[in-house]
Amino acid sequence: MINVEEAFKILSQNVGANASVNMDLNAALGYVLAEDVKSLIDMPSFDQSAMDGYAFNFQEDINDYKVVGEVAAGSSDNPQLKIGEGVRIFTGAMVPNDANIVVQQEWIDRNENMATITQEVKVGRNIRLKGEQIQQGDIALEKGTLITPAGVGFLTGLGIAEVSVVQKPKISLITTGNELVKVGNGLEPGQIYESNSTMLAAAFEQYDFKNYSMTTVVDNYEATKENIHEAIQNSDVVILTGGISVGDYDFVGKALQELNVEQLFYKINQKPGKPIYMGKKGDTIIAGLPGNPAAALSCFYMYVLPTLHLMMGKGFQGLEKVALPLGEDYTKKGSRAEFLKARIKDGQLFVLNMQSSAMLRSFATADALVYIPASTTNVAKMEKVDAYRLR
Repeated sequence: MINVEEAFKILSQNVGANASVNMDLNAALGYVLAEDVKSLIDMPSFDQSAMDGYAFNFQEDINDYKVVGEVAAGSSDNPQLKIGEGVRIFTGAMVPNDANIVVQQEWIDRNENMATITQEVKVGRNIRLKGEQIQQGDIALEKGTLITPAGVGFLTGLGIAEVSVVQKPKISLITTGNELVKVGNGLEPGQIYESNSTMLAAAFEQYDFKNYSMTTVVDNYEATKENIHEAIQNSDVVILTGGISVGDYDFVGKALQELNVEQLFYKINQKPGKPIYMGKKGDTIIAGLPGNPAAALSCFYMYVLPTLHLMMGKGFQGLEKVALPLGEDYTKKGSRAEFLKARIKDGQLFVLNMQSSAMLRSFATADALVYIPASTTNVAKMEKVDAYRLR
């Protein structure tokens, strides 16, 4: 059995990024660039007005200018201006070659064809110079950059329609158990509603992993092995819930062994989620999560989510980690590390009741997981601890 930090290290060393694919920029939001993107043009591609106002052939000893024309945004007009002359101009319009300043309209008194500057100004004011933001051939966004709405807008403005991105992992989710019943059916004695698949599917959606499938398998060895084998063939990540322990009806471990899956680790010295399994076959990662829902979700956040991010090119990163003080004294029972559901209030962490691995009620209202290392027994009120934000 390994500790939490060893598990992080093993995963980060054994999981690689997926292959790249060319994708329409409009569909690439949330993906990571697989290579540098270079600008196709200068931005702006001409000297551009930053304001609605007047562009002048300005000289410091002149305040009154003759207005000889107008340049609208999108116009290719480039009127010649003598010293002491100017044009009405609008935001985004091309500044005439002879103009050396744009004065915003609020600083102008206009009287027929004459414009008087009412404030002190200097040459170069309100002109976005050609190539000021980026020049043709320069790197616009580097490899490894997550594409955001701003990134989509920036690259579109450079005339870029397609980018090379790291493919997001294809996920197969398999839940196991004879006791599981789908919502909408009646419960017989000994049965429970199957919630792990909907819970984990919601987690996939929350983090924008859309390419997944879900299967439920009864506690039958051959059926378990066949479903796992098929999932490995067709997925980048196979996630199993339940059946990973050592009970008479826990067939997952045996099936993985017979399928020659390389075990990265099995069991972590933590609570909840001690019986977690991580393995690989070829480039496919296999995660065996505990069947208890709170344990399964904790393990997803701490180990599977960083693995998915690593595969999509973001690096081994999961929930945001923060250091905050505990609002009350806490004493840990036992020698295992703990991930505790908690609420953040006034900058402090308050551990919730109902920490059982089978209980989701506290998880549903928690906004953080407090991490108590195995080596720590007592945490005093207002002592800082590491926590992982859930929202």
